[in-house]
Amino acid sequence: MDVATALTAARRSHRLHAWGDACERFAAADRLAPLELADLDAYAEAAHILGRGAEATELLRRAYLARAAAGDVGDALRSAFWLYEVLTMRGEYAHAGGWLARAARLAEERPGCVEEGYLLLPEADRQLDRGDCAAAYATAARALEPAIRSGDRDLATAAAQIQGRARIRQERIEEGLALLDEAMVAVTAGETSPRMTGWVYCMVIAACRDLQELRRAKEWISALDSWADARPQFTGGYSGICLVHRSELLQLVGDWPNAALQARTACERLTQGFGEFLAGAAYYQLGEIHRLRGEWDAADETYTRAGRYGCDAQPGLALLRLAQHRPEPAVGGIRRALAEAVERSARARLLPAAVEIALATGDTDTAREDAAELAAIAAALDRTALHAHAAHARAATALAEGDAPAALGAARRAWRLWRELDVPYQAARAQVLVARACRSVGDEDSATVELDSAAEAFHRLGAVPDRALVARLTAGPAESAPLTAREVEVVRLVAEGRTNQAIARELHLSEKTVARHLSNILAKLDVGSRTAAAAYAFGHGLAQPPHGHPAA
Repeated sequence: MDVATALTAARRSHRLHAWGDACERFAAADRLAPLELADLDAYAEAAHILGRGAEATELLRRAYLARAAAGDVGDALRSAFWLYEVLTMRGEYAHAGGWLARAARLAEERPGCVEEGYLLLPEADRQLDRGDCAAAYATAARALEPAIRSGDRDLATAAAQIQGRARIRQERIEEGLALLDEAMVAVTAGETSPRMTGWVYCMVIAACRDLQELRRAKEWISALDSWADARPQFTGGYSGICLVHRSELLQLVGDWPNAALQARTACERLTQGFGEFLAGAAYYQLGEIHRLRGEWDAADETYTRAGRYGCDAQPGLALLRLAQHRPEPAVGGIRRALAEAVERSARARLLPAAVEIALATGDTDTAREDAAELAAIAAALDRTALHAHAAHARAATALAEGDAPAALGAARRAWRLWRELDVPYQAARAQVLVARACRSVGDEDSATVELDSAAEAFHRLGAVPDRALVARLTAGPAESAPLTAREVEVVRLVAEGRTNQAIARELHLSEKTVARHLSNILAKLDVGSRTAAAAYAFGHGLAQPPHGHPAA
């Protein structure tokens, strides 16, 4: 094959986004004669998108040096930015910073160059990481204004999404979301290059996920899926990031088998030397699906791997420990994570689990405080998913305190909001709370309807632990329970919402003895929480659902 034929085929492959073919054909042409700069750029982009980091690095280095030598400062700066991005994805942070510094010196030769804005993007991202959101917004603005004037859509779109993320971090939510939407309009219209398209998609989706802006996250993930599906050769590490987001969406809408498949593929693609710092998120996502399906050992293993790749496996790991009847590490893990979380959006991600764990261990005071904080965050950030989580936490806490009417209203609100968002698992969990509240006010018929509906949902999803809980709630009274007389007394008081301290006082025992009895009860009943033990007591006639507040 001669050079002209190889280049024609390579350029066509690149134009069609057949990046694997493009890499092979550009490489063949380059062996015959050094590529021109435009072809080097196209080859580098294809290699970058496929996660062929070493290849992309060398190509971008060649492009930068050639342009710098020719005095083409603007295009050299653009090459330097993408070289920085590739080296960062390879985990070579010192090299990445060195090339950025070298490019900054080159930029001094042509002050005011539009492409100098590309060097501002990493600076703005670092400012965001430090929590200096005002500085990040201002830095991105310095890149955005000249980019708009010159028509550089890649630069303008990247700067706009950084500004949007900065505003969201400042809790100027609507302003931030409008900026993210502006960036996504350019991306979905095909105005940006393929590598910038993938980069912006992932940044915007992650921002929406962290805010729990589920409607937007689902919309943009669906758009990303369509974009990726139309490009069969979109494989490698770069695609692994997209697969994590796809798995998150599939989990939300209830397709857990496919969600697990996408997460597993993401783990494979992100552990090949490109984007490995993001592999922890893929393993965490896979661990979540294992946990929800009751696959405790697999969940434990994947959470451990997430930690090895630098991802804090909370709140999933704490919830796993609770399910494994290990309340102490559950409490320790979630409280440590909350102690480190500063931003309200980060705390909101942890607080629902914190409430569940506190209630399961009899700490109703902490549960009430955490539920109140979650409600305050939901009011401030005003996202539907946050309101749903807050309502669920309020319902669970009210049930534990014996206030069934308040629990019923909050649980129905949680169910309604999760239904609006089309999140079947959370909606079914809310139905269980509705059922328990109905039972507590003596409406057994309504409780049965709610439990039957929740059981069907859990069966469809494959949520084995939740389905088992519903089975215990719907079981008729047993002739005998596998508990000692003392354990029956303890579980009866647990079902009334008593704390360990109150139970100890009632039964004239030490708190340590009560804790030991409770641990034995959880193990015998094969349940992971006080709430589940109480459900067993109600379902087996060991306790009557409270109609008012329990004695303190």
